Amino acid sequence: MDIKEKNILVTGGAVRLGRAITIKMAELGARVFCHFNKSQKEAYSLKEECDRKGLTIELVQSDLTQKESSDILIQKVIDRAGTIDVLINNAALFFETPFGTIKESEWDLLFNLNLKVPFFCSQKAGQIMYQQGQGKIINIGDIGGEKIWPDFIPYTLTKNGLIAMTKGLAKALAPKVLVNCINLGPIMFPVSYNKEKKQKSINATLLKRQGNTIDLTETVRFLIIDSDYITGSVINLDGGRSIL
Repeated sequence: MDIKEKNILVTGGAVRLGRAITIKMAELGARVFCHFNKSQKEAYSLKEECDRKGLTIELVQSDLTQKESSDILIQKVIDRAGTIDVLINNAALFFETPFGTIKESEWDLLFNLNLKVPFFCSQKAGQIMYQQGQGKIINIGDIGGEKIWPDFIPYTLTKNGLIAMTKGLAKALAPKVLVNCINLGPIMFPVSYNKEKKQKSINATLLKRQGNTIDLTETVRFLIIDSDYITGSVINLDGGRSIL
């Protein structure tokens, strides 16, 4: 797919990994819609940074925990751009939920943002892409979806569901829309991680080092620009951690 002037939506695109993806897509010549919710300061800072560089991004605010918010978000992009060519489901929550202490509200929060929202964003965007004859959906997953962590069971279940969703959508939207998932390893640590936890994650990889945002953005670029024959796949961007 030629990315220039294509309309790309990045959920959770104002901070952390989403910010890196947003900037990279804009640098490649896309018209990027950067979704944010509470990260207003970071979103406007990103917009100013891109404006200075002559890059095209537009901000789209939406609280994706609200009812029918996924459809509303996609419709906002359609109203402003006319269509959508690429959806990158990046927005997610990650926090510890030790077994025996898990609250139903925590379960609902994780499943809503990490799995329900990507599905309904994909359903609406995917139908539009299918009708126009092409499109790509990239889900940002986690190797926790394959290696279930006992202190993060609800979170890992959502990421396991994202893998299943990727394969299901690839079948449902074939042959016109390509759907893939990138499962991340230790690329950007949660702010709550101390030095010991970070090193433990690094030691659990084959490469014995932390990845970086370039690893992620180049993988996203590859799936959009360089490959039109990969769909329903899961790319483990994890330094080999998933096979240990």
